[in-house]
Formats: sequence, C-alpha cells, structure tokens
Amino acid sequence: MARLGRRFGWLWAAYGVSTFGTWLAFDSFALVAILVLHASAAQVSVLAAAGLAAGALVAVPLGPWVEFRRKRPVMIGMDLVRFGALLTVPAAFALGLLSYAQLLVVSVVVAAADIAFTTATGACLKTLVAPRDLLVANGRFESTTWTATMLGPPLGGAAIGLFGPVTTVLANAASYLFSAAGIRAIGGPDPKPAATPRRDVIAGWRYLLAHPSLRRLFANTILVNGLIMAPAPLLAFLMLGDLGFTPWQYGLAFAVPCAGGLAGARLARPLVARFGQRTVLRTAGTLRACWPIGLVFVHSGPSGLLLVMAVELGLITCAGVFNPVSATYRLEQLPADRVARVLAAWTVTGKVSTAGLTALWGLLAALAGPRAAIAVAGVLLLVTPFLLPKRETATSRPPSSPAPGCSAGTRART
Repeated sequence: MARLGRRFGWLWAAYGVSTFGTWLAFDSFALVAILVLHASAAQVSVLAAAGLAAGALVAVPLGPWVEFRRKRPVMIGMDLVRFGALLTVPAAFALGLLSYAQLLVVSVVVAAADIAFTTATGACLKTLVAPRDLLVANGRFESTTWTATMLGPPLGGAAIGLFGPVTTVLANAASYLFSAAGIRAIGGPDPKPAATPRRDVIAGWRYLLAHPSLRRLFANTILVNGLIMAPAPLLAFLMLGDLGFTPWQYGLAFAVPCAGGLAGARLARPLVARFGQRTVLRTAGTLRACWPIGLVFVHSGPSGLLLVMAVELGLITCAGVFNPVSATYRLEQLPADRVARVLAAWTVTGKVSTAGLTALWGLLAALAGPRAAIAVAGVLLLVTPFLLPKRETATSRPPSSPAPGCSAGTRART
C-alpha cells in the first residue's frame, strides 16, 4: 500500500469519521420528522428536497469565498458550523421544543456547509499529495465512502431502536467535531492565496462550460447521478408497498452491494495503470449507466430481492471504479486558482438538479406509475455515455507549480 504521509493520514481520518457519521444518520431527519413530529409524506418530501436545494443555493457565493482563503480554517469552520447546527436538534428535542421549521433550517445550514467543506477539501488535498498519488488518495476516500455506506445505515437503525430517534443526529454532530480535530492535527504550512480578485459567483460555471472535456464530464455526471437518485424513492415505494418486502430486506438489498464499491475503488488504480485513464473513465462510465434499467423487472420474493442486489452490485462496482478516476481526471484539468470555484459550481448544480429531478420523477410516477418512471430513468441513462470526454485537449493540463492552499505537494479530491 502506498504511503501518502502523516498529513494525508489525518485528512483521511477526518474524512472517515465524518463520512461514517453522515451514513450512520442516513435519513435521520426524515425519521425524526415522522416519529417525533408526525409529519406527513408531503412534509417529509419537502424536508428532503427543499433542504438540499436551498442549501445548494445558499452555497453559491461560497465558491469564490473559499477560493481565496486558507483551506484548513474553512474546513474546520464548516465542521464546527455543522456540529453546532445539528446539536440544536437533540437539544430542542430534550426540551420539548423541536419543530418542523427547525429541521428545515438545520438541513439548509448543513447542506450549505457541506458544499463549502467539499470545495475546500478538494483544494486542500491537491496540495497534500504528489501528482502520482492522487488516484491512490481518491481510491482511499472512495473505499471509505462505500464502507460507511454499507455499515452506517444498519447500525444507525439499531441505535435509533435502542436509544431513541435523535441518537444518530447527535452522533453525526460529534463526528464533525472529531473531523475538525483531525484537520487541525494536519499541521504544516497553510498559506493564504496572494490574489483576491472580485468575487465572481459564476466563474466556476463559466470555466466548466468553456472547457471541452470538463463540460462533457460535468454534464454526464450531473445527469447520471440525478437519474440514479430520482427514481430511488419510487423503488422504495414499490418494494416496501406493492411487492411486500420488509424494511430489513430493503436495507439488505442496498447494503450488501456496497462491497462492490470497495472492490471497484481498489481496482481503479491497477486498471488505469494497465489500460490508461481515458479508457477506464469511458468504460466504467458506460457500464455504470447500463445497470439501472434492470430495476424495471423487480418482483416479489427471493428472486426479486436477488435481482435488485445484482443490479446494485453491478452499478456500485462500476461507480467504485469510475468515481476516483473521474475525480482525479477532473482535478488534473483544473488550474490551482480555480479548484474551489469549479467544485462549488459542480456540487451546487448536482444537488439542485437531483432535487429537481426527484420532484419531476415523483410527478411522472403519479401520472404513469412508479415502474414506468423507473423505466424512463433507465432508458435515459443509456444515452449518457455519449457525454463522456472523448479526447484530451493539450491546453487543459494544469500548471505544475503547487497551488496556494494547504501545504506542499500538488493535487486533490472532492
């Protein structure tokens, strides 16, 4: 295993603890709204979509703000913001003051802080590891994500059953405090960028749309992620309603395939070494779009459960390869002084588009039924590989000098 140094180790540890906290608290606000506040289905949907979209819009000006500041203080600050915001939920619950409006406000604050943290992390990591180690670092983050995805929700559900509905919210808040401590422990130089130009909030989008390869990767990623996430509530409705699967079977159907994400993340580096970055990017990106159409054929019984698990295993394995290669490719194309703004634009667009597509697919399901809506998403996904980058542009390579940000070295991840 490649050694990336003590400073990367602290960043990885901070990422791991906060990611596990996030997945431990997966859907915790929805559960609190249902179990504590007795919210309606419409209110739960609004909480999920509005918090995501509003948080993304609030974060729009944060890209330029993050770009020209030291990155680690921004990351620590966003961890503390998330810690403080989430801590108000168990505090209000203990005092009998918790409300739906508070959950909505906290979800917006946390979503905006998530985006600011993500953009700063990309710029920070780009300065912590050498260019040759960027794919290794991204692969480790990807493995951590899939491990947390596999273990977090089942453990979170058990914790809620044993200790109450706000337990995982409190644990998630604590994870951000530990994350801030880990980032603080990175140490070393963290110079402030010298230039502070006018704050152009659309500079990230302008750069993305003007860059031939990134423009295609951007469009592909936004559409694929949105078309995968939009039918997810419909599949849950279909499996837990009409098809009669139990909650534990539903959870099992999506937890077990996460092992494919671990395998994919470990395969990414040797595949790139053998076949080349562009070939792996296009192949994994194409394959990941081919699996979701299989969910149209989900049916009741053990064979139906195995079908969902097989589809998800194929999708997640391909995504496990694609994601670190895509993150590496994207950051190799970015000059050092554009990383935070481009990543902010990318993340904001992804969150807003996912929220919009989820609402649109809910309407489509109301008109044509959930299975038809899942089918439409699967068919549209088959077209997305045509948006993947086709050829390298000589002018798109990044400067070789280190970026202003966290420390010595060069490269990043989101």
